[in-house]
Amino acid sequence: MTSEAIPSLTIRVLQTSSAILWCLLAAGVVFGFAALKPILILENIYEDRCTIKAQSATAICDEQDLSLNFLFTVACMVTNISALPVGSILDSYGPRVTGIIGSIILALGALIFKYASVIEIFDGYLVAYTLLALAGPFVFISCFQLANSFPKNSGLILALLTGAFDSSSALFLIYRIYYTTISNIPLEKFFTIYLIVPLFIFGCQIFIMPSKSYKTVGTLAKIAETGIDETGKPIDHDLLLPEDRITDNSVEELGGEYYQPTISETTSLLIRRSSTSAAIAASRRESIISRYSVTSAKSIYEQDADNELYNSSGGVFGIMHDASITQQFTSQWFILMTLFTTIQMLRINYFVATIKTQELFLFNNDEKIATAINQFFDLALPLGGIFSIPFIGLILDNFTTLSILYILTTLSIFIGIMGLLSWIPATYAGIIVLVIYRPFYYTAVSDYCAKVFGYENFGTIYGTIIAFSGICNILQQYMDLLTHEYFNKNPIPVNSILVILTGIFGIALIGFVRSQELQLKRKRLEIEAQVATDRPIPT
Repeated sequence: MTSEAIPSLTIRVLQTSSAILWCLLAAGVVFGFAALKPILILENIYEDRCTIKAQSATAICDEQDLSLNFLFTVACMVTNISALPVGSILDSYGPRVTGIIGSIILALGALIFKYASVIEIFDGYLVAYTLLALAGPFVFISCFQLANSFPKNSGLILALLTGAFDSSSALFLIYRIYYTTISNIPLEKFFTIYLIVPLFIFGCQIFIMPSKSYKTVGTLAKIAETGIDETGKPIDHDLLLPEDRITDNSVEELGGEYYQPTISETTSLLIRRSSTSAAIAASRRESIISRYSVTSAKSIYEQDADNELYNSSGGVFGIMHDASITQQFTSQWFILMTLFTTIQMLRINYFVATIKTQELFLFNNDEKIATAINQFFDLALPLGGIFSIPFIGLILDNFTTLSILYILTTLSIFIGIMGLLSWIPATYAGIIVLVIYRPFYYTAVSDYCAKVFGYENFGTIYGTIIAFSGICNILQQYMDLLTHEYFNKNPIPVNSILVILTGIFGIALIGFVRSQELQLKRKRLEIEAQVATDRPIPT
């Protein structure tokens, strides 16, 4: 979308507000499964699969429990795997078509849920929940380009969209609270009302949303990461000191060549804005003059941003930027991060699907305690995404990549250990850290991919990591089956294995990155020493 085609402020505010609203209602509702599951039990979903009838209305047999958990397992797989094709559709056909497709899929999911109890030719509940999961990335990813309708506030808009995604799990929490305290609205009626949401999304796409992206998501990835726009200028250009601003006249005076390249465009799922404007603003005229003495393919602002990211990352920024896609896929940078991400996603989603079953075992089948923990988690999950946003930015902007990996691994092991203990304070502590860790972990993976692999293949690399992790989520069903049939519902063996694997993959990734950092530092010192040696001695 060119600058001439940018709509009025009112339209852009309306577009952004509408997108945030529908992300809140549709982008990640399937992750509210822990809140929906009690309603599914009360509505007797899959109860016909029980060989032995449960003793109470809130109790559940193994067959019913496994069938319900399988809904979430498949939903997690579909949500993550669909990131790649959704990105491709977005790049090829634009955000309007992508959003319309998402609204249609969402409507189909709601309709099938409405009639699932009378559908006999296929499992209506499984298909319906899967469609809700598939619709999420369509309606969410299509919104990312809106961040550039307000370039100077792109970070804020990205944070609001991401926060809406994380908070969308609260929809089923609100439904459960209403169901249990005010009126037992059956699933059929709830999803009839819910059809308003896809209708709203469809109407917005037709009447107010742009047919073309303000910028494709790949460009947004670089803008978000470096704080500079596609012309090579900082988003916060007005914050530069007067003597540091570069104009056509000043470039001629400096004798330099001011080239502003177009940044290649790719697709990504989760993006973070890096605060580099302060570093850019601090650049003095002396350093500008010296750098402009050499013709460069990058603008001065891009050089400043790259230098800042190189320093803030601990030296790993750009290490795989010039590698081919095959080299990137076969590198230890990719393989180790993929393994670490896969085990984290598996652990988080397995806990979401089985939280009440786990707590019932850990607290000797105390229904009251297990229900209280389940309800606390239902509330904490969406709130964690909102509260963690400012802290995530501070950590990613002020810690090196290696330090972030230390934090991720340490927090993950802490969460795992807390989940093994039959001690209420430990359980709540683990949940609190988990709901904050979840958005931090996803954003940190995005940050890692942008810094290590660059922007040319950002969407492909990040999408592949998430898609592979999503495929591996099928292991949830086998872990659940193993817990029920071989460990008599004892979650400790499976969770212990997951904690051990977290430690192995986390330490392996940390060790590799640390070794690469040391090599990079040694090479940099060698180059500096060589330059000092080759420099002619003034006479």
